[in-house]
Amino acid sequence: MSNADSHPAVTVLAPGQVCTATEILEPRAVPLGGPRAMTVYRTLPQHRRPLVGSWCFLDHYGPDDVAQTGGMAVPRHPHTGLATVSWLFDGRIDHLDSGGNAAEVRPGELNVMIAGRGITHQEISTPDTRSLHGVQLWYALPESTRFSENHFEHYAPPRVQAPGLTALVFLGELLGSASPVRTRTPDLLGAELSLEPTASVSLAVRADFEHAVLAESAPITVNGAHAEHRSLAYVPPGADTVRIDAGPAGARVILLGGIPFDEQIVMWWNFVGRSHDEIVEFRRRYQAELGFDAPDPADDGKPPLFGPYPADQPAPWPAPPMPATRLRPR
Repeated sequence: MSNADSHPAVTVLAPGQVCTATEILEPRAVPLGGPRAMTVYRTLPQHRRPLVGSWCFLDHYGPDDVAQTGGMAVPRHPHTGLATVSWLFDGRIDHLDSGGNAAEVRPGELNVMIAGRGITHQEISTPDTRSLHGVQLWYALPESTRFSENHFEHYAPPRVQAPGLTALVFLGELLGSASPVRTRTPDLLGAELSLEPTASVSLAVRADFEHAVLAESAPITVNGAHAEHRSLAYVPPGADTVRIDAGPAGARVILLGGIPFDEQIVMWWNFVGRSHDEIVEFRRRYQAELGFDAPDPADDGKPPLFGPYPADQPAPWPAPPMPATRLRPR
């Protein structure tokens, strides 16, 4: 089912009216590799809510004591048909990819990696990082750009002040701040908001967007619905206002938004495609190109999907086996 199919009718509200049909998505804890795995809290995708706009993945992690868990140690792995958005609150991560990009992910600064038809990358917390805290986001690329060339971009958004809050708008436009990053997907919004204690803020937003608000640091209320720490509050399209209320300690939130994605996707492991067979082919090409499986003579002369890579890096991750049942679009 596509995200648009899950909302066949959109109720358009009066200007300034908030939408009370807010849905709370609870996180699930997922270990991120290794015997002392760093735990991440995943709120997207979920069975009843696979996407918000074209946002298809949200992991929230930390504050993580790197001395106890080893921090983030995600070796080379592939992506297709999506873009990764890395956003940190604390700590630093070294990024390296097969597009020739080496960069440091720093708090309050955006790193976007558009996979296009294929890319591999690794993310490893820096040796001087003691605490790691952030979100990892993905958004799906539409048919028109999902086979384009890969691309990497860094952006440090300015801090915006508004009554009751400060904001860093890393994608899209909010509170008069506009990100210059071109996403290659239908309009998106991504912002970090820091609310003052007991603040109640009403944000002017696009009524054709659906939105999601992550309670990053503390419980919040979104359009009258209570969201516990690490939960995600979903707001359907139709209203031009999202109201967020903070408790006595204040709150930091991540606000995401976008036009409902009108294409079905198949998402498995680190791939986004359109069918089970396409995912099988992505996996086969990755396994062969990185030497886990024997190459197929039919690939002779084809440009590689997953690119060259610097030597002397940690060993890449092999792809897991495909599931026994066919993957279904959603």
